[in-house]
Amino acid sequence: MDLVFDRRGDGPPLVLLHGIGHRRQAWDPVMDALAKERDVIAVDLPGFGGSPPLPAGTPYTVGATIGILTDLFDRLDLGRPHIAGNSLGGLFALEAADRGLVSSATALSPAGFYNARELAFAAAALRASRRAAALPEALMARLARSPRRRRAMFGMIYGRPDRMDFATLAADARALRSCPGFEPTLRAGRRVRFRGSCADVPVTIAWGVNDRLLRMGQAVRAQRTLPNARFIWLEGCGHVPMWDDPELVARVLLEGSDHPLRDADRAGRAQV
Repeated sequence: MDLVFDRRGDGPPLVLLHGIGHRRQAWDPVMDALAKERDVIAVDLPGFGGSPPLPAGTPYTVGATIGILTDLFDRLDLGRPHIAGNSLGGLFALEAADRGLVSSATALSPAGFYNARELAFAAAALRASRRAAALPEALMARLARSPRRRRAMFGMIYGRPDRMDFATLAADARALRSCPGFEPTLRAGRRVRFRGSCADVPVTIAWGVNDRLLRMGQAVRAQRTLPNARFIWLEGCGHVPMWDDPELVARVLLEGSDHPLRDADRAGRAQV
């Protein structure tokens, strides 16, 4: 299928994946800094942003999405690119690394390390955010004039929503309420936990200290699951840290992808 993506810059390829209900523009704050040193491809996942949903009857499984991403790598002749993702995109980044499809993976507050109670909380919070996104934009704009109300409205996702312009927040709300991939992805996620090892692939995991959606206990679980990964706490950042501290996040992504590229054949089998 044809995924929508933005591409800019020169250097080793770095594929960027957003979280559930989000869109490729989540990476806008860091794109220019990354493009100075990387060939950056920010992708709309199937059923989100501008990308079409999966064909009728196709489940929103990890395997289905990884297969579509592998096809994109082949179509763009990326070989075995570096990859980075946030939340759901972080889970996909780790899965791609575990399957030997990429040269490095950087995951920002990745999904897949929750227990049943934590997953139920995150799902309820996301559904509540989606219902709130259906407010008329004029009303949303009036409410968002107050920094306190803006934090209440968007603080589950961003650590510092009061620093963001309302046009961006409104566009995020439109994307969240209209994406056809939201519910099937959320339902499929009930059965998903990351249990890989990412052997031989450099992995960086970074977690927002102020992440209210996927909280610190999951970060500790991620460290235990991947003890050889480089781990970073993102001070002052929430669940989507790119808007909270673009300079810090760009540095983490560049350092996380500062590894030699490995070639891969068309079947995705890594060849050093």
